[in-house]
Amino acid sequence: MDGGNHSVISEFVFLGLTNSWELQLLLFVFSSMFYVASMVGNSLFLLTVTSDPHLHSPMYFLLANLSLIDLGVSSVTSPKMIFDLFRKHKVISFGGCISQISFIHVIGGVEMVLLIAMAFDKYVAICKPLHYLTIMRPQMCIFFLVAAWVVGLIHSVVQLAFVVNLPFCGPNVFDSFYCDLPWFIKLTCTDTYQLEFVITANSGFISVGSFFILLISYIVIILSVQKLSSAGSSKALSTLSAHITVVVLFFGPLIFFYTWPSSSVPLDKFLGLFDTVLTPFLNPVIYTFRNQEMKMATRRVCRWLVSYGKIF
Repeated sequence: MDGGNHSVISEFVFLGLTNSWELQLLLFVFSSMFYVASMVGNSLFLLTVTSDPHLHSPMYFLLANLSLIDLGVSSVTSPKMIFDLFRKHKVISFGGCISQISFIHVIGGVEMVLLIAMAFDKYVAICKPLHYLTIMRPQMCIFFLVAAWVVGLIHSVVQLAFVVNLPFCGPNVFDSFYCDLPWFIKLTCTDTYQLEFVITANSGFISVGSFFILLISYIVIILSVQKLSSAGSSKALSTLSAHITVVVLFFGPLIFFYTWPSSSVPLDKFLGLFDTVLTPFLNPVIYTFRNQEMKMATRRVCRWLVSYGKIF
């Protein structure tokens, strides 16, 4: 039979996070609170960077784009997950599942390149300070942004090219709260051993490779920081530690998902919840509270918003 004739499934069913009503209520409050906080926090971060001329620098340009991506991360899976918590029949259409997978991998690819670009920016600022403005020109920032989106789109298209025409004839149940490739391909009617290897190679190896590139860059930067004065070293380590924290939060669950495909379902769900709900909220918090300049700019924007609100 042709693969196209096999695909009789029109929707997929999520088992969700838990069947306990008490836990569902707790997760509803927890997820809703952090989703709103993430949307507000990243929007405030974007507003602060765009409205304050003191923050119009390559570092904040990249951070603002990271916040924009985090808004996407929050919106791809969290609203449906929150909406589904009290639904007995949690479903998503076949097209909706494909769209969710597509957005997840586009956003993941973009964020991966942005984090590498931010590490490069930090390397130039610390190791080649006299050439910083020459190297990190506006054109370079635009190049990094375009490259990030091109890589994200190519990564997603390559993934989907392998799975979009796979035959599905049942079952159609995900033991999760969102669609992603490792679970999606397990529901096909064909042998997926080779396909699982390709998916692991495309997502897992790229994730691990990017993480090791970042790890090597941090080692070089830390060795260079040791040569700075005490005050310069302290400031550099403060911003670098914030960046390392964000990288670990991003790559930790990602590497786990795509290099340990036989991991336990409860742990997968916990990491999925952490990655889609908590991480987008933590990123702007980490960069704001570890950066004195950003804290002052955020206070100014908050005061302006309060005073603007009083007028109306």
